[in-house]
Amino acid sequence: MAGRGRAIAATALRTGARVAWRRGFGLRRGDAASRAAAREVRRGLERLGPAFVKLGQLASVRPDLVPADLAFELGALRDRVAPHPAPAIRAVVARELGAAPDALFASWDDAPVASASIAQVHAATLARPYRPAVGPVLPAGTKVAVKVVKPGVEAALAEDVALAYRVVRLAARLPAVARLDPAALVAEVEASVARELDLRVEARASLRFARFFRDDPRILVPSVVGRHTTRRVLVTTFVDGWRLSDLGAAERAGVDAHGLAVHGATAFLRQVLELGAFHADLHPANLLVTPDGRIAYLDFGIVGTTTAAEREAIAQLLVATAFGDADRAVRASRALGLALPPDREAPIRAAVDGLLRTHLTERHPADLRGFALGVLRLLQRERVPIPPGYGLLLKSLVTVEGVARALVPDVDVVRTAAPTASDVLLRTLSRPERLRARAPAAVRAAVRELLA
Repeated sequence: MAGRGRAIAATALRTGARVAWRRGFGLRRGDAASRAAAREVRRGLERLGPAFVKLGQLASVRPDLVPADLAFELGALRDRVAPHPAPAIRAVVARELGAAPDALFASWDDAPVASASIAQVHAATLARPYRPAVGPVLPAGTKVAVKVVKPGVEAALAEDVALAYRVVRLAARLPAVARLDPAALVAEVEASVARELDLRVEARASLRFARFFRDDPRILVPSVVGRHTTRRVLVTTFVDGWRLSDLGAAERAGVDAHGLAVHGATAFLRQVLELGAFHADLHPANLLVTPDGRIAYLDFGIVGTTTAAEREAIAQLLVATAFGDADRAVRASRALGLALPPDREAPIRAAVDGLLRTHLTERHPADLRGFALGVLRLLQRERVPIPPGYGLLLKSLVTVEGVARALVPDVDVVRTAAPTASDVLLRTLSRPERLRARAPAAVRAAVRELLA
């Protein structure tokens, strides 16, 4: 414990010194210095280990809590951890499922296909047919992915989280750090880790997405094998495919990359605007292109949610950005919880209008990342609190743009999103209950017009 604590303190001090150097000890400002400092923080978290990588991953989806450049840099954090030995993993499977892997599956591969901080994945094949909650019967011999929580990881993460609390309490003595409320972030890590340690949570999210996209032939969500799924083991159908970094092979195999890019962006908007839940951890390892030309979503450990009122406001915001309407964008942002000080609203709206023109309306393809970064920097500069859902939405949309551009470099996500957002908005506004709610105001307006 003490040795680990000293190692964390030493790494934290070295990282702090590197950040200070990149910042020119407070004299160097600007976007380039911010990005360089953010890179040093990311590298420091990677050196500190799994719990701190998890801390950084959570911070990456909270641009309301950390500077915009840092939030985007932390999106590159990946935890690649050496796998546990096969006997230890086999023991977890036997304890959770009541029998050894060789007795449960027709085949079992001791060599893991992936290993992260919390779990590792092994390939196996079903010994008997299985009827999943969504999709056709899986025949015996179906290849499956068996995700297993590593033994001892819960205690190790708890130790690192406790040390993280001590580190952030010390760091919070600095006013600049205290403003970020790092203890709250560590508390979220605790909650996030607790959710990820219970693979039944991920199984339920996966089922929800599978039901939602069951009629979409271009989206693949792996089927959950409930018979072999417990708190520490999750079994799903295995997905073969190409990562987005290896699309040359996919295109040579005849995959329509442009069609997938457009469909992928639309599918994400359907999650946000219709399902009310969206995959909030899209990165190359969690998104594959299959040989039959589908987009496969993997790992539903981090999911964002939206309420009905938020979905309408998000649709309004997307339509406003597509048409370069700063007034409408600010109104929709207010509906999403963004509280602009009255005396600063006019200059902020003017700045948003400038960002819209620079990055979206006068640029092709539109630069959603530049626009989102500009808005977040503007709000942080003006010290306007950013609602958590608002920041996560902007960050997720930028991630979708990055994913789509990995498929097709010049795809325009903003203009691709506009028809879906308009359609959702039209359906929302034309609902009977919505029309009844707006009828009195409309009648009053009509009467005023007649009497004028």
